[in-house]
Amino acid sequence: MKPAIDRYALGQLLSRLANAGPEEAMQLVPAQQPGRASRRIGMTGAPGAGKSTLTGHLALLRAVDRRMGVLAVDPSSPHSGGAILGDRIRMDDLQGIDELYIRSIGSRSTTDGLSDNLPEMLDTMDAFGFEEVILETVGVGQSEVAVRSQVDTMVLVLMPESGDVVQAMKAGIMEMADIYVVNKADLPGAQKVATDIKRIAALAKPPPGAWRPKVALTSAEQLESIAALSALIDEHQQWLAAHQSAQQRQVNRARYRLRRLIERRTAQAISRLDTAVLDLPMEEQVAHVLNEITQPVSPS
Repeated sequence: MKPAIDRYALGQLLSRLANAGPEEAMQLVPAQQPGRASRRIGMTGAPGAGKSTLTGHLALLRAVDRRMGVLAVDPSSPHSGGAILGDRIRMDDLQGIDELYIRSIGSRSTTDGLSDNLPEMLDTMDAFGFEEVILETVGVGQSEVAVRSQVDTMVLVLMPESGDVVQAMKAGIMEMADIYVVNKADLPGAQKVATDIKRIAALAKPPPGAWRPKVALTSAEQLESIAALSALIDEHQQWLAAHQSAQQRQVNRARYRLRRLIERRTAQAISRLDTAVLDLPMEEQVAHVLNEITQPVSPS
């Protein structure tokens, strides 16, 4: 029997990470056990597509035979820095299930649909023994591609009123999904959107052996459609195990994590510049910032 999750300790650590600067975040992540890494599912798409409800149903279904975590990113106010954390409100009916842990986090300074210190939070979920984690993004649209490096299976959630799917397929996030979901499939237009996506996907020429994105129609009122989506996720996970290097996925995640840490340390250094430095030639200002961000991180 698996030991129970220490929800209090996990919650405290995630709260510290959510508010930590880059230096503290690097020191807070628990030591990882070799070979332990959760399967990660990304749920992304435009606001209003029903991602939270769909994520809740999917998590509930998949938590039957595995320890499931859900990290749901909500937009933070650019003025106060606070977040409404609506995903937690919408998932309240899932609380109290032993093998399911749900946490909403604010996006804070990020603009890519994720959150500050998210890689560290995902590593923390690994350290606490979660077998699978669903990451639900803010939902900022076509530019939201950073999630690709952080998950194994990427699910793009669309609505029947998604508009000109043919044009949308040409750029950004539409090219990166492993599974397309037309949610709220009981509404008019859902089947047309699904057909459009399938038609466009059929025109693509992926290399031999590559994964061919799947299309699913889902509805919160049709639980069998959630089960069908879950089966597609399993199918993709099995394909990954047979065809793609887990090491390469780890490299991509490490690159994103390093880039975000450097970006945040740079932003901090620039915000601390005084007038004397800002009056210097640009080359000297840059040298000053580079010198500051390359200083060794002192232990906490």
